[in-house]
Amino acid sequence: MKIEETSLPGVLLVRPDVFGDHRGYFQESWNRRKFAELGLDLDFVQDNLSFSRKGILRGLHFQNPQPQGKLVQALQGEVFDVAVDIRKGSPTFGQWFGAALSAENHLNMYIPGGFAHGFCVLSDTALFGYKCTDFYNPQNEHSLRFDDPDIGIRWPFDGEPSLSAKDVGAWLLKDFPEESLPLYTPR
Repeated sequence: MKIEETSLPGVLLVRPDVFGDHRGYFQESWNRRKFAELGLDLDFVQDNLSFSRKGILRGLHFQNPQPQGKLVQALQGEVFDVAVDIRKGSPTFGQWFGAALSAENHLNMYIPGGFAHGFCVLSDTALFGYKCTDFYNPQNEHSLRFDDPDIGIRWPFDGEPSLSAKDVGAWLLKDFPEESLPLYTPR
């Protein structure tokens, strides 16, 4: 297993070892000890799955207080996955990183708490899984506009994505009250 740094400190790409033969493949998707040896000593408390069709965009979501770190992967199909640093005082505040995650490339992405997260579906359908470091709390959930011009995410689709009502009503980053955003704490 290999962990790669991205342009956002703390947001990581995880390349698991995949062992394939004529029968298919095997991969270990989570091993607490191996992740800890690689510097990610995490305690996941909730697993989530979502199934979506092409053109669906989910996000950008975050919780505060009670932020969730997420280890995400496309179990079937392909998505473009995005993390946005929304931590007040962070040197990378308002910056984003995105990567294509697919069942074929086996990439995982770790998004720490304090980042907004979202993805759009590039294949006909996608089954998307994520492990979370804290429980979902709807009272603490917030939605950030996927097309916030100050962030400038370059989503790889043409036209308008299909959004939930919550995401249609999402706010621009500059409109969030300060107390709604997580704080940056240097390591």
